[in-house]
Amino acid sequence: MDTRLFARGNEGEWIDLGQGNRRRVILHTDELMMVEFAFEKGGIGAPHSHPHVQASYVAEGRFEVMVGGHSAVLSAGDSFIAPSGVVHGVVALEAGRLIDSFTPHRADFLK
Repeated sequence: MDTRLFARGNEGEWIDLGQGNRRRVILHTDELMMVEFAFEKGGIGAPHSHPHVQASYVAEGRFEVMVGGHSAVLSAGDSFIAPSGVVHGVVALEAGRLIDSFTPHRADFLK
């Protein structure tokens, strides 16, 4: 089996996304991908959509989250789902991290 089944917290290359935001792919298969995003206070995950279903877990910090015209303030331990094709985005109300899972995997994150 060529697929990695385990990842350590210090593995994965961080990609600088600008404006104090960065991401790293933790693990992936063709069917599923786990990605960590780190935001500085005030960092923005601009509203966007994609064909992937996304489930996100707030690992640290506090975020204003918008999904399909609905919004909520979420803190560490909270989660949200962005269905396929639905516009979603976040604003970091304080520095924090999101752990996102995508199905299928985001090929654009592997380039």
